[in-house]
Amino acid sequence: MIESKLENQIGRITLNRPEMHNAINLNAMDDLRAVLKRWADKDVRAVVLTGSGKSFCSGVALDDVENTDWSNSPLTLLCNAVEEFPAPTICALNGSVFGGGIELAMSCDFRIGVQGMQMFLPAAKFGIHYDPVGIARIIQRLGAQCARRVFLLAEKLDDLALKDCGFLDHLVAPDQLETTTSEMSETLAALAPMAVRGMKQSIIEISRGTLDHAAATKRIVASLASDDHAEGMAAKRENRAPVFWNR
Repeated sequence: MIESKLENQIGRITLNRPEMHNAINLNAMDDLRAVLKRWADKDVRAVVLTGSGKSFCSGVALDDVENTDWSNSPLTLLCNAVEEFPAPTICALNGSVFGGGIELAMSCDFRIGVQGMQMFLPAAKFGIHYDPVGIARIIQRLGAQCARRVFLLAEKLDDLALKDCGFLDHLVAPDQLETTTSEMSETLAALAPMAVRGMKQSIIEISRGTLDHAAATKRIVASLASDDHAEGMAAKRENRAPVFWNR
């Protein structure tokens, strides 16, 4: 159910199981992680994660919920891989999102949703204690009070509530999703990748309370000594668009 392609330094991953609202099983989680691992060492400037059909993702396939050892959550491993991917990631939510699909979307750096979509995490209705790593991921991005609404009340949030609480960076008409996503990915691809990747790493570490100041300083020094920094300054002087090489 995982379709992937890499073109012009922009990767695109599509969840393609529309008849099941793109519920992800263990094989799909492994496949998605494998794609990200394969792309991690390439000069990928942005990755788009989206779905096919009416929903983005309905979470983990029910058979795998019942028959998997969740003491070492495969969903957490997948979401960590998405969050820690070196280049920025965009979740293009083509429709509503449920359960573990919410955490998968939250693992991306940016989220673009469509009008009419909803978000619903029914763990409490099924007697399930959601993984604390996933709870922490949502608290980091949306705050503790929104997490209470999502996990404790099992509240359905509509498109406007999702924009208001910060889950969505952009809310667009369905026929504008592809255009808006392309514009954002192309903007990211045109920026200096060494600087963007370094700052993404710092954002992750700061949000987790694990910032390595010495490593961050090395990233700053490396960016200032890079060919991309020289190119950015030259482009500014010459009043032209810069061309970055990731070096």
